[in-house]
Amino acid sequence: MNPIDSPIDLDRAWDLHPQVSVRPEPFGALLYHFGTRKLTFLKDPRLLAAVEALATEPTARAACSRGGAMESELPRFGRALAALASSSMVVQRSTS
Repeated sequence: MNPIDSPIDLDRAWDLHPQVSVRPEPFGALLYHFGTRKLTFLKDPRLLAAVEALATEPTARAACSRGGAMESELPRFGRALAALASSSMVVQRSTS
């Protein structure tokens, strides 16, 4: 199964990778990973808000809610975050 087809665990804490820069744009944002040199487009401003909220929220689910995702949209947001995780744009937050 493709990792993008499986949503990440929304009940865990995630963070933007420390080597990722976020540039807001009218359509959403550009994410650039300085380590892998990958560029990712976020085409939903609410997904950008969720990604930005990862740093302060205890779980990805809470970050998605804070970003404006409704309960019915969580599977789609989970797939989007899974795609970001598969490209190392977001990483699971360490518990230490």
